[in-house]
Amino acid sequence: MKRRSFLAATATVLAAPSITRAESERVLRFIPQSDVTVLDPVFSSVYVTRNHGYAVFDTLYGQDGKYGIQPQMIEGHTVEQAGKLWRLTLRPGLMFHDNTPVLARDCVASIRRWAKRDTFGQTLMAVTDELSAPDDRTIQFRLKQPFPFLPEALGKIGVNMLPIMPERLATTDAFKQVTEMVGSGPFRFVADERVTGARVVYARFDKYVPRQNGMPDWTTGPKIANFDRVVWNVIPDPATAAAAMQRGEADWWEQPSFDLLPLLRRDPKLAISLVDVSGNIGLIRFNQLHAPFNNPDIRRAVLRAMDQADFMQAVAGEDRSAWRDRIGFFAPGTPMASDAGLSALDGRHDAAAARAAILKAGYQGERVVLMTPSDYPRINALCEVAADLMQRCGLVVDLQSMDWGTVIQRRNSKATTDKGGWSAFATTLTGADMGSPASALALRGNGLDAWLGWPDAPELERLRNAWLAAPDRTTQQKFAADIQLQAFTDVPYLPLGQFFQPTARRQDLVDGVLGMTMFWGIRKA
Repeated sequence: MKRRSFLAATATVLAAPSITRAESERVLRFIPQSDVTVLDPVFSSVYVTRNHGYAVFDTLYGQDGKYGIQPQMIEGHTVEQAGKLWRLTLRPGLMFHDNTPVLARDCVASIRRWAKRDTFGQTLMAVTDELSAPDDRTIQFRLKQPFPFLPEALGKIGVNMLPIMPERLATTDAFKQVTEMVGSGPFRFVADERVTGARVVYARFDKYVPRQNGMPDWTTGPKIANFDRVVWNVIPDPATAAAAMQRGEADWWEQPSFDLLPLLRRDPKLAISLVDVSGNIGLIRFNQLHAPFNNPDIRRAVLRAMDQADFMQAVAGEDRSAWRDRIGFFAPGTPMASDAGLSALDGRHDAAAARAAILKAGYQGERVVLMTPSDYPRINALCEVAADLMQRCGLVVDLQSMDWGTVIQRRNSKATTDKGGWSAFATTLTGADMGSPASALALRGNGLDAWLGWPDAPELERLRNAWLAAPDRTTQQKFAADIQLQAFTDVPYLPLGQFFQPTARRQDLVDGVLGMTMFWGIRKA
């Protein structure tokens, strides 16, 4: 859809009298970061799909604000046979949105499908001899060796969440999208009110069974839905979104652009706060299947010429309190972060030296197709800076603009650039997703089984396995430092710095949980 038509459709949704009357205190009106073009949270690793996923699907475990793992759908678990036998027991009374009970065999099928796409899930299944459902409430893992990270794998927060869905859907090929959204989470996806590019609707699931104990914290504790409906009105133009907030046509804008924050802060009806307290790490992901970025010398040359501050200023402006540079491959503040190898980010950022190194590495003028989303301002800003950097390094850059949904679809292609493939794209990952070698999907080096870009990095994989086998936190931190050093050699992606994305809400919205965009707990005062 063209931008002018897209904005007209959005304006119609916002202005329609019938919708305005319906959106009372029991309706949360939300402006998402982008449209949710892929509904299946196993198929896609983008955050808008993750946010959709957590509304619709519940998870076996959840993660709290201290990165601890707590039972969610399960009542508890037992571990026997020296850590090789795990039995997970489901809470009673759990129901899917199609009014069928949640059974252990649904969970087993969901785990199997998710594990084919998720980096932590792949690791878990590699040490699993048998995954079964002995009865309707028991999920059983027989392991080849002890794996104490099992709850962390099943309950980690972030992209590639483990959505529990009915077995009939979970048997779908993991590399094909599930389009029928039937979960057991606090909200139902209302398919017949979906307007592609403009509107997504969720309704409270009246048969959802929250946990009876604990406190809401990230994805743990009772998930209480205080709204009957959550309506996503997609508004890609920041000025239009800001006006909707000021006029009271929206309650919550997920990602206001930084340049509009002063305007929003002056409005006494609005509150600006930080929900994703772990921050966002920007990155440029290389396609390592094809030239020129299949050459590590070229990737290293671009890294040495890069200045993270350029990228962060393009996203968040001059205010240093909103961003940090000199960021490595683990998020600051997480247990595995260190200064190892950060000297690679220092120096003159000499593009001329990088140009000479790239020519010496054998660059033959191959076209670099850099995909940029026209409807996603902060990622578009990262791509604009990256295109300038690569051009100054002597690379032939073809900056191709498209909507974010097309980027999401196209980046799955392994084809060469002359056949619709790509060379690089920009994205952001939260600090929670970049805090551990086990869950950091962009740090895998397992070739065609790796995340988009498919790096083949045997030493990164060896060090990751050593980290998984480490007996204590101190040893883990040593291996994490070694992983970071190796990543500065292999350069699976360019780390662009860390920024903290505020959110804008009406002042009368209170009690939401931190960690990411979630729709339980929050209510109108």
